[in-house]
Amino acid sequence: MTAYRIRPEQAHDADAITAVIETAFRTAPHSDGTEQHIVIALRRAGALSVSLVAEVDGDVVGHVAFSPVTVSDGSAHWYGLGPVSVLPAHRNAGIGAALVEAGLAALRDRGAAGCVVLGEPGYYGRFGFECRPDCVLEGVPPEYFQCLALEGRHAAGTVTYHAAFSVGGPG
Repeated sequence: MTAYRIRPEQAHDADAITAVIETAFRTAPHSDGTEQHIVIALRRAGALSVSLVAEVDGDVVGHVAFSPVTVSDGSAHWYGLGPVSVLPAHRNAGIGAALVEAGLAALRDRGAAGCVVLGEPGYYGRFGFECRPDCVLEGVPPEYFQCLALEGRHAAGTVTYHAAFSVGGPG
């Protein structure tokens, strides 16, 4: 088993994070190739609420980002998970799951009400995420949009991600 360490992003990690995200999503079937640009835009906007890296032997091999979302019902303190990235050579070692778990713990520590994710239900269900018909992301199949209440009630409404998610490439 690969020994890895999860820690908060530091300023000098930015280029390594970009490379990890770009490499991790290069062959992903549902990727449009903008994931690294989203994280760069979130960082520039000061909207990376939680940004963690996974290191193996001092090298960044994984990353997860959490950023604020708005919900049409006015629910406050909700966040979006994503993207989460692990270099192909380090997949299936538990690094992605550890990044998600550490990120959710960091959200709980900051008093977050909940988190949403657009992704595979079979993967994210293990963390407690579930599809809810009253919490939606317009334009995506509802079975792939999932919510997790961390504190109190579930949000109910249309979710909008930070504007950084509408980036179309370097800019």
